Amino acid sequence: MGKVYLMGVGPGDAELITLKAIRMLGKCTAVMYDRLASTSVLKYLKEDCEINYCGKEPGCHYKTQEEINEMLITLAKKGHIVGRIKGGDPFVFGRGGEEALELLKEDIEFEVIPGITSPIAVLSYAGIPITHRGVAQSFHVFTAMSAEKLNIDWDAVARLDGTLVFMMGFKNLQKIAESLIFNGKSKNTPCAVVMRGTTSKQIKVVGTLIDIIGKVQKSEISSPCIIVVGEVVKFNDQFNWYEKKPLFGKNICITRSKQQSKELRETLIDLGAEVVEINSIAFKNTSHNLDDYKDKFASYDYLALTSINGVNIFFDYLKDIGFDIRKLKAKIAAIGPATAQALSDRGIVADILADHFVAESLFEKMKTYVKAGDKILVPRSKDARPYLVEALKGLKCNVDEVYTYETLCGKLRSENEMDDVDLIVFTSPSTVKNMIKMVGLETIKSKATLAIGPITAKALSDQGIESTVCDIYSAEGVIKKLLEM
Repeated sequence: MGKVYLMGVGPGDAELITLKAIRMLGKCTAVMYDRLASTSVLKYLKEDCEINYCGKEPGCHYKTQEEINEMLITLAKKGHIVGRIKGGDPFVFGRGGEEALELLKEDIEFEVIPGITSPIAVLSYAGIPITHRGVAQSFHVFTAMSAEKLNIDWDAVARLDGTLVFMMGFKNLQKIAESLIFNGKSKNTPCAVVMRGTTSKQIKVVGTLIDIIGKVQKSEISSPCIIVVGEVVKFNDQFNWYEKKPLFGKNICITRSKQQSKELRETLIDLGAEVVEINSIAFKNTSHNLDDYKDKFASYDYLALTSINGVNIFFDYLKDIGFDIRKLKAKIAAIGPATAQALSDRGIVADILADHFVAESLFEKMKTYVKAGDKILVPRSKDARPYLVEALKGLKCNVDEVYTYETLCGKLRSENEMDDVDLIVFTSPSTVKNMIKMVGLETIKSKATLAIGPITAKALSDQGIESTVCDIYSAEGVIKKLLEM
């Protein structure tokens, strides 16, 4: 018998997930995730984890709550560690209690992992504090999916002084406003509607109970939404930190490998973007190819490194075979600042640094150093362009090119990962080729694209895809160009 984790992963912003949820996702062998849960959290799963979408809309595997309950039980009885992934918190109108009761009937072990709930987080991202001293000393949360059928005591609710929050009530906004006014709530009470809060698609409309309907009708708001009523709404502009970020409203897809995505992803998030991380490149370590060259390491005059991955795999290999790095007499050439930083992280300063992240730039720098007869080791990807090695051989250097890794096509975690993406960042021709294979050419053509440099831009152009090209061929250049666009 397996086990089930009923877990909340927050309201949309992929970083609003708890450390415990991340740790337990890493243990799961099967997951079932909801429509309102960010697909970005799927990156915490193991490669072989079974993924099931149950968003109660077209494309889902299990549409009804009964089917979801049944599948949870089936997976657990097969021995799976099951993650039941929910947006927000599993017990705040998330039907987690119903699922727990069904698991109890079958004597299946479960744990509940609380999540940051949307009534608090979404309002915070909209600049609305759910309570505030002297303004609102309480808050009250209602589900309003079927407000006209709910047993809500509107008379009692209208007399509450605290903040009123209605979840899943967009279609019943008029019913909510009219019921509160009819039962004595001032028609001038501040009211706001926030769509898809904490994400790039967040839209906020602010008004009063009497005019909110008209304002919403003129907006682009649609479900899912949160409705908030109360004096705290007046803070929405003063406390509006999220919507003022420079990349707010942008959903940006980065296509690098998992190892290379972290810095770019975090910088984009800090600037207000929502980031979809699709690791279009995976790596297969083939450093065993260095075995035939290890006796020559101390004799090389130059070591040319053309990627972060090349740096890490080469020096990890030295460590694994017990090679004393002090025996290396070679001057070290790095293709760009990111590669130089990977060297710096290992206590090594590059002797030669290319101005741009392209092989041509590295060769231009190296040719002012190297001479005929120099021994040069180039450990790199099997898929690397031949230019650098051929150019160095053209100077009559003795070049040993060793394939220390292969780039493989990544895998999509979810079929709807690209739905909300506005712009895709491509960092190499390999990311172009693999993304076309993973999501399709037409999907890419429907989005804006940014190429890290001219080589990547040409790979896009060859497929009929127009792109903007960075002026600086690095992660910093990507950020700079995004802020300009």
